Amino acid sequence: MRGAAGGANLLALRSHNTALVLDLLRTAGGAGISRLELAERTGLTPQAVSKITARLRGEGLAAEAGRRASTGGKPRTVLRLVPGAGHALGVHLDRDELRAVLVDLDGTVVAERRAPLDLGAGAETVLEMVARAAEELAAEGLGHLVAEGARVPGAALAAAPTLLGLGVALPGPLDHVRGVLHRITGFPGWDGYPLREALERRLGVPVVVDKDTNAAALGLAVGGAGAEEGSKAGGEEGSKAGGEEGSGAGVEAGGARAEGGSGAGAEERGAGVEAAGAGARGGSFAYLHLGTGLGAGLVFGGGVHRGARTGAGEFGHQVVQLDGPPCTCGARGCIEALCLAAVARGDLAEAARVLGTGAANLAGLLDIDLVLLGGRTVAAAPEAFVHGVGAVLDARARREGGHDGPVPVRLAPAGTRGVAEGAAQLLLAPLFGRGEGG
Repeated sequence: MRGAAGGANLLALRSHNTALVLDLLRTAGGAGISRLELAERTGLTPQAVSKITARLRGEGLAAEAGRRASTGGKPRTVLRLVPGAGHALGVHLDRDELRAVLVDLDGTVVAERRAPLDLGAGAETVLEMVARAAEELAAEGLGHLVAEGARVPGAALAAAPTLLGLGVALPGPLDHVRGVLHRITGFPGWDGYPLREALERRLGVPVVVDKDTNAAALGLAVGGAGAEEGSKAGGEEGSKAGGEEGSGAGVEAGGARAEGGSGAGAEERGAGVEAAGAGARGGSFAYLHLGTGLGAGLVFGGGVHRGARTGAGEFGHQVVQLDGPPCTCGARGCIEALCLAAVARGDLAEAARVLGTGAANLAGLLDIDLVLLGGRTVAAAPEAFVHGVGAVLDARARREGGHDGPVPVRLAPAGTRGVAEGAAQLLLAPLFGRGEGG
């Protein structure tokens, strides 16, 4: 994807119009979508769509998917995304584990790795583990695309023509824009470390760094999480914001592919019209991640909210008990400290109640449409957490009255590798116009 044979030049794909078309090709799946449908859903002129799709086909990103009967005239040619035309690596650095994936343009995992990790072992040790995992994944999933002479240690990534780069997600706080870490709770030695720069220098490919919760939330948003609840909250499908169950809890994966939408504006070079948006961009949701720590990823209007200093989502360090037990952040009574303590003593009901209290605070403060739960601790006892957190939100809804019902609580669909997959989306999502947020 860096101009080599068989791949597309990323700079040529940064047009907003191209992103709209690519996103609709992605959401259409293998069934494909016609040029006429692309024009209708984006608001672009048929001529503009033809130019864009011709360029995408020339770059190997789109291909014919057959023909579809039309209401009149000859059958329409339908187009599909070519998933193997681009790839991205995603790495989740947890406090005690590294998980890495290689995904294609469709987000499908091609290869993965998992290994024990000590995040406090020092930068060189951690970087070496990231480099080794990335190179092994590239060799396994993309080795057939790499020339024999480039198959040497340290060259596999830069030589892979379809590789967009590497996304790294780890506990915050950090500076997403500069790729610099701050004082990670429990690991102050990382404060000020330029992780993005260090990895780019070592691997020779673009690197994006973000918090684990933001990466997971991005992956969920790209998959359409929150879109249904957002439309219901807007009055399109009734007054129940609680989803299909009509209640605050339900152990089911909360993601669905988004389609539809249109808009208008100026075409790429002023010779047509451009959509303001293609595809339902979703409502608002909070992804709560409970593993070795506790944090949140916030999505509004389909985009990840990072804040002016990219520090939003430090959910675990809201104080809910004055003069409570000490937290590793230095404060007392943080929700993370209370929740992890309950988990450590085996009281999952209490842990879920504490997590639900924090979720209810978010719901009251931000008026979100949906709460998604993830992380290793949640994955080990999903029903206890989904129903426990849902019970707190149910109680809040009853206290407040109204007709909308409680904010629904669901299990995030990606499971324990959701952060790693979301880290890969840090590279892929901008290609589809899905990487921007506040």
